[in-house]
Amino acid sequence: MQTGTERRRTEWGSGLGDGERLQRRRIAVFLGVTFGASWATAGVIYALGGIGAGPTLALGIPLWLVLLAGPYMWGPAVGHVAARWLTDEGFDRGELLLRVRTRPFPWILGWIGPLVLILAGAALYFLVFPGRFGGMAAVVDLLATVEAQTGQEIPLSPSAFLAVQIVQALVAAPLLNSVATFGEEFGWRAYLLPKLAPLGWRRALVVHGVVWGVWHWPVIAMGYNYGLAYTAAPWLGLVAMTVATVGLGIFLGWITLRSGSVFPAVVGHAMINGSAGLATLFATAVPNPVFGPTPVGLIGVVPWLVVAAVLFVRTDWLYPSETGRAKYGTENV
Repeated sequence: MQTGTERRRTEWGSGLGDGERLQRRRIAVFLGVTFGASWATAGVIYALGGIGAGPTLALGIPLWLVLLAGPYMWGPAVGHVAARWLTDEGFDRGELLLRVRTRPFPWILGWIGPLVLILAGAALYFLVFPGRFGGMAAVVDLLATVEAQTGQEIPLSPSAFLAVQIVQALVAAPLLNSVATFGEEFGWRAYLLPKLAPLGWRRALVVHGVVWGVWHWPVIAMGYNYGLAYTAAPWLGLVAMTVATVGLGIFLGWITLRSGSVFPAVVGHAMINGSAGLATLFATAVPNPVFGPTPVGLIGVVPWLVVAAVLFVRTDWLYPSETGRAKYGTENV
């Protein structure tokens, strides 16, 4: 009988498969429950009027947003638990990747890395479309528009407003968004990614990113993330989201591999959701989100894909050796 540590070494092994076979039944159960729960929620959102419509709850919070951040995003976590329960896999603490004790490097990557890559993607977008970059003048126009729409004066200068947005992205986003993003990370990075390890880590990272993108398709079809751009060319939104989730998924999978914990990826995902819109503050007009400047655009995601390419070449960075594994805390539970 294997010990917990031996099981972890098997599951988080060299990435070459080690002669293992895919656990197809467990993967199928996970995907069936995950997609069933999330897509059923998407059906409810559609029946209520779709993204951006339908009834509101207290404080004006739209019901569709609650359903998206709740049952939809927690579908992968439900799939994880269901797969372990229905296939008698069990709930070994190490295999669940719920360890908190890990070295700080993956945590720093999860916290700061997304903001750096989001800004890099935005810079690339504005280099490609320089006419859409308005700088601080765009922030001034945005504040004026908000004041005109609300009839209330915003007691902040443009620079102070921008500083508040950045502080909120760095502080509030990881705290407030992590509850929702844990639902996804506990499924995609803590369950599906290790289960795809027999494919080899590079292929596993790409495949799980594609699956993650397809999982988004119902809400993308309702206009989420891409809005009118999706209406103009429906297939573009589906393609752009899938490309984006491959890039973002490889980054989040990387910090999971480095730490042996799902929590740095939870923080990283929360940072992505909370700071993705910062780049739009500098746009002179509403940009076409299929291309950017957010990281779900085909240009905005390029820095993430560059990081993925570097990791695929430098596999010693992608996943540490036995010595590195101890250094980054995978075995120090």
